[in-house]
Amino acid sequence: MTGIPTPEAGVSPIRVFVVDDHEVVRLGLRAFLTATSDVEPVGDAPDGRTALERLDALAAQGALPDVVLMDLVLPGLDGSASTALIKKAYPEVSVVVVTSFGEARRVHGALEAGATGYVLKDADVQEIVRAIRAAHRGEVHLDPTVTGVLTRSLIAPQRGVTALTNRERDVLVLVAQGLSNRDIGKALSIGERTVQTHLGNLLTKLGLASRTQAALWAVREGLLEP
Repeated sequence: MTGIPTPEAGVSPIRVFVVDDHEVVRLGLRAFLTATSDVEPVGDAPDGRTALERLDALAAQGALPDVVLMDLVLPGLDGSASTALIKKAYPEVSVVVVTSFGEARRVHGALEAGATGYVLKDADVQEIVRAIRAAHRGEVHLDPTVTGVLTRSLIAPQRGVTALTNRERDVLVLVAQGLSNRDIGKALSIGERTVQTHLGNLLTKLGLASRTQAALWAVREGLLEP
């Protein structure tokens, strides 16, 4: 992230709260935002639960942020789940995802949870501040790379179960049966990390955002034996 963008004329400071499990990222973002005259960092948190607690405290003081910058991979409550809870409790607060992951399923999941922006961590500070300003105006702002990913996912043919490998189909069926990744690995004699890879691949191929959606899809398509 390099360079500090100039503020938009006539815009009051935008109050921003940062959620990321890496302290260096939180401090770096706050430093960059402090140097932008129309943005005011008002707090941060290392995980979703703590973020909700601190937002509740700010709300009690009548000092809610305008925008929350949200990482997706967090301990405990992940970024998408945290976003959904924030939007349920404080619909007036906008959420912009700032993450290292740009897969279509993650983007869809974040947007479905209520995020109004999605920026990759390798973006420069101008992109992040543009996303903050857009969210404050009630607009959706997507990183150009993410826009490309979404476009490709929309034009890709939907081939259904025929798009899956045999192993991906096996994983899907066991997900629909309610097994954890660890138990799926034991059932198929593969590692838990390999299970996660297969799960991610099948979600992308089917255009789904979560294992819950995958389970429902498998039931709907009749992949489970009576």
